Amino acid sequence: MTPGERPPSHKIDPAPEVELDFPREWIEFVDPDNDEHLIAADLTWLLSSWTCVFGTPSCQGIIEGRPDDGCCSHGAFLSDKDDRKKLARSVKMLTAQDWQLRDKGLGKKGYLEEDELEDEPALRTRRYDGACIFLNRPGFEGGIGCALHIMAVRKGIEPLEVKPDVCWQLPIRRTQDWVTRPDGVEILRTAIGEYDRRGWGEGGLDLDWYCTGSPDAHVGSRPVWQSYAPELTELIGAAAYAELARHCKRREGLGLIAVHPATTHAHPER
Repeated sequence: MTPGERPPSHKIDPAPEVELDFPREWIEFVDPDNDEHLIAADLTWLLSSWTCVFGTPSCQGIIEGRPDDGCCSHGAFLSDKDDRKKLARSVKMLTAQDWQLRDKGLGKKGYLEEDELEDEPALRTRRYDGACIFLNRPGFEGGIGCALHIMAVRKGIEPLEVKPDVCWQLPIRRTQDWVTRPDGVEILRTAIGEYDRRGWGEGGLDLDWYCTGSPDAHVGSRPVWQSYAPELTELIGAAAYAELARHCKRREGLGLIAVHPATTHAHPER
């Protein structure tokens, strides 16, 4: 076994992932709070039964030989100064019961490291023993998984309030562009969709396993638009989320035409 590699965990034999390209249904609507803000939402994704399966036999991890890391193997790039400040406040809230590697993270090397993101200098959470330093490993009494997430649950606060932006947004992908309409009016168009393998850039296709296209992760009891309500509200605003929820409910009642193929594979009876 190579350094940093762990003994294999008990995992299920993964189902084949679906292809990246398949029919999708989208809807566009104007933000009730801003008539110059257009929301485009991927209903195929938001009405899917995807759910996070981290810590279960279904999660294979994105790196071969490290199934217990989930998607935490690479650490998290911080989006901006506010993201860094939020993380600094969150770290002060962590106890030794929340964070397995607290002594390492608060030690001389700290919990951040310099790297490059799209050829630009950037900060990311430091990797220790092959994964994010905030990742609690199997056997830790406080629980396996993100120490920040565990702390948030213990305190009864939304995890998005303490985790780096990229961590709480996954696997929702938000893109924003200013577009000029034929009448010359410029509006902001926000697209909300699935953060699939391509969202990771050139290396996305090389991930050993990825959850959004896996039927093994499409086993949630609620559709994504409901289970990720806090995250979606943070991304597009409360009024826009309420409008999105209204459209999702109506589409469920009418019957979705372009169902996510991973949801179909996971629930053939539907």
